[in-house]
Amino acid sequence: MGHQLSGPTDPTRDAAWPSPEPRVGFFTDTSICIGCKACEVACKEWNAIPEDGLDFLGSSYDNSGQLGASTWRHVAFVEQSADRIEQARESGRKLVDLGMPSVGAPATAAPSGSAASSAPAADGGPAAEGAAEIPDFRWLMASDVCKHCTHAGCLDVCPTGALFRTEHGTVVVQADVCNGCGYCVGACPFGVIERRKGDSTVHNSGVAQKCTLCYDRISHDQTPACAQACPTTSIKFGPHDEMVELAEARVRELHGQGMTEARVYGANELDGVGGTGSVFLLLDEPEVYGLPPDPVVPTASIESNYKHAATAAAGLLAAAAFAFLGGAR
Repeated sequence: MGHQLSGPTDPTRDAAWPSPEPRVGFFTDTSICIGCKACEVACKEWNAIPEDGLDFLGSSYDNSGQLGASTWRHVAFVEQSADRIEQARESGRKLVDLGMPSVGAPATAAPSGSAASSAPAADGGPAAEGAAEIPDFRWLMASDVCKHCTHAGCLDVCPTGALFRTEHGTVVVQADVCNGCGYCVGACPFGVIERRKGDSTVHNSGVAQKCTLCYDRISHDQTPACAQACPTTSIKFGPHDEMVELAEARVRELHGQGMTEARVYGANELDGVGGTGSVFLLLDEPEVYGLPPDPVVPTASIESNYKHAATAAAGLLAAAAFAFLGGAR
């Protein structure tokens, strides 16, 4: 049965671990990412992931394109003009005014009278003191990764138990158990998981692959390879609650500098996946980074779908009975 997304939950305890560890996760601060791709390289080296091509894709300096079976960390490059930056800033101001805690918004609205709340209005109102200057051009660089969702659709639909919830609250694929059915691929609202062709002797489509949050490393009190290699500390690792607090504090700091476009992504426990283990600080709307603004785990609607199907079946039976009895007269 699908998850009931009614409120905050501890995915590790839900998995019935007898002695669960504190939930851990990533905080990726895109505002200090320099696009060096050290995280991508470190991930590949530690996990022995095969090369996925060095072709120029025609989209900035991004050679890997997107997350996939052989790309567990992907650094996106997004070029933005001054007009787009102003749109992002205005979008952020509106979220602050609404006090939204979820998609693309800080968990705590900026206090009245702060630089964020008194930033220049869209109608050309007075500029706030200390408002950030809008550059003519900027790069948005963001290192994306598996979200290790609180309610993981991939985990729900796996028929073999190849996907499991670890004692740290993360989601891992057991390659030797995966049969390559691909159900998990369609169940991920972020398009993270993929089958690596030729990676299975059981199924021609290959075994499902994705970030393990370096399960082997964190089980021995080591930092995941990507976070260890990041030269700017854009990728941080630690207890999930602390990562969310860091993200929210960083957003408040940037808002205080007039950068109202800063927002937290993935920290809303009431969203369609119950919040994510990997949280992000974004400088524009999620869609700009290729992220869904309102991710929903597909299995959340299973119960209601069954009810609708039962209602429809009852209606069909009633119609058939009426037609049969009416024809018999």
